[in-house]
Parts: sequence; C-alpha cells; structure tokens
Amino acid sequence: MALINYITQIHFDFGAINVLQSECDRVGIQRPMLVTDAGVRAAGLVDRVLAQLKDPKSVQIYDQTPPNPHEAAVRDALAMYKQGKFDGMIAVGGGSAMDLAKAVAVCAAHAGPLKDFIAVNGGTARITAATAPIIAVPTTSGTGSEVGRGAMLILDDGRKVGLLSPHIVPKSAICDPELTLDLPALLTAATGMDAITHCCETFMSSALNFPAEGIALDGLWRGWRHIERATNTPHDREARFHMMSASTQGAMAFQKGLGAVHSLSHALGGMNPKLHHGTLNAMFLPAVILFNASEASMQKGKKLERLAQTMGLGGPAEVAPAIKALNQRLGLPAGVAAMGVKPEMFPQIIEGAMADHCHKTNPRTPTSDDYAVLLKQSM
Repeated sequence: MALINYITQIHFDFGAINVLQSECDRVGIQRPMLVTDAGVRAAGLVDRVLAQLKDPKSVQIYDQTPPNPHEAAVRDALAMYKQGKFDGMIAVGGGSAMDLAKAVAVCAAHAGPLKDFIAVNGGTARITAATAPIIAVPTTSGTGSEVGRGAMLILDDGRKVGLLSPHIVPKSAICDPELTLDLPALLTAATGMDAITHCCETFMSSALNFPAEGIALDGLWRGWRHIERATNTPHDREARFHMMSASTQGAMAFQKGLGAVHSLSHALGGMNPKLHHGTLNAMFLPAVILFNASEASMQKGKKLERLAQTMGLGGPAEVAPAIKALNQRLGLPAGVAAMGVKPEMFPQIIEGAMADHCHKTNPRTPTSDDYAVLLKQSM
C-alpha cells in the first residue's frame, strides 16, 4: 500500500480501509461522527467502514447529505455533532459528504454563520487550526475532496460558494478503490469526467505551481485511458485503481486553481442543486478549452500540445473534439440544454460565474459576453 504525504496523508490501495482505526488514533479522533448520504449507506459501504472501528456502536451517523450540500444540511449535521460532543468526523462518500463535513468542522469550532467563512467574503482568514479534524473515505472517483482545501456549499440565499482554507483539508485520506467497484455506470462516467476536468483545467490555470502541473498530467493520463473501462466493466480493478488515482491527483493539482469550467458549473449548481457537478464540468470543458487556446500563456507553455500528447491525440486541435466524443461514448448528455438549461437562464448563470472564486485563475479572463458565448457553445 502506498503512503503519500502531499497536502495531507493519503493511504492508497485496495484494502486501505483497514487503517481507519489507526488513523483515528493518529489524528486524535476518539469520538467520531460519520457523515455520509442515504445512497452510500443503503449500498452497505457505511457498514464496511464501521466494521474497521473498535467501537462502531458509539458512532452516530448523519446520512442526509444532499447531492449538492446546502446551509440547512450544515445546520442539521452541526446540531448532531454538538449534541453528541464528538471530536472529529469520518466523511464517507463523494464530494458532497466530504464538503458537508468540512463546513460542519469549521462551524463547530468558530462562532458566526456559514457565510462569514466563504472565500468571496474574505472568510479564509477567519478559518483557524481549531477546525475539527476529518478523515475522508471516498466512495467515488471524481471530486478528490479527500485532499482538497475547498468545500462547495449552497447558502440559504441560493449562492453556491466555496470555503477555502488549508485547515479544512482532511487530516487523513483513505483511498480504497474496492469501495468504488459497485458504483453505477453513469455515476462512474460523470464523476470520472469531473476528475479529468480537474486535471485539464488546473493544468491550464494561470497560477504558477509546476509540481501541480506534473501531477495533473499524470492524473489525466490515468483517467483518460481508464474511464471507459471503469464505466463499461465496473469490476475491472485496474481501471478502478487508476480512476481513483486520477481523482485524488486532480484535487492534489487543483490547489493551483481552476477556471471558467468551474465558474459556470458552480453558478448553475447553485441555481439547480439537482444538476450533477461532474456532468456540468464535462459539458463545459470543450468550449472552455477552445476559448483558452488563444491565450499567450497557453501558447508559450505549449499547454494544449501537452494535453494532446498526454491524451494520445494527434495535436492540440483534437483535444476539445475528443472530450466531446468521449462524453457521448460514456452516455452523458449532448449539452446543458439536455440538462434543462434555457437561454433565459444565462444572465443569472453569468452573474454567478463572474463572482466565483475560480473565475480569476482561468488563463484567459472571460467577460460577461464571453460567458454568454461559452454557454451557447455548450448547449
């Protein structure tokens, strides 16, 4: 089993879940609360996690995490956490469960409403080392939130916003591909495209972090070559291993920053929480790649050429069409129109995208008109 210490401590391999109790001991969590969702619990994954603990009956479970976690869910989980006098959390599931746990961890240790801690309100500086510890156990291969310094939440006012702080990175990530073997095909595809988007977009990002770019390219190599196998042959252990690696690497890399794909996805996800984040990313990625292609920093670093090389394509002009074709082969929607997006929604989407924290790290800064074009091209 690999032990990686980049951003946080990561246990990675089939059977990695066996270290859960020792990680609780190392981190100092004696009374954990488990945060998950109803689907993960119904699939039996929570029972498999609890079986690794010395006193599973003492663990209280919050299993009402919504697909896009919102402020009301944070309040509910926080009330359970405080009432139980817990000293940390085990987050089991996809990015939603992990992001919800991160918000609870912040609010449990700091006074004030959730909006006080969001990045666009200057909240990063208000999040301290007092934040409650989290151990993250991903059951999908997509968000990489187990190593992420961010959490996306929908506020009561409808805005989808981010908490950003090194203090909300889980103290331990236990990445066991065994837990993803029964993930449904469409969810495998959508979460896998989330990971691929993270690798592509962070590599293109204008921020400087060269080690992150190397991690992104390797993650893209793994994801691009194995996503169809994982989708079509769910119990292909090699494919599941590489997809979980691509997911974790994508989030290791996006410490560098993301871009317009995520600005648009965050804005739309806030408007309609039922829309899957990874699927939205897959829809927007081709148009954003084409938009970024003319940026000088992209040309100077030969970034599209390097993406094409990593993906095994003939040249940079093939990158965006290849992603669109992959979406179709995976059975994802043809565009955001098929997901219910209508032109009259554009102004609100654009307003949200312009205010999103990912907007500033796109290599070419989009204007409102640019976002309108990106939306039209992604319909």
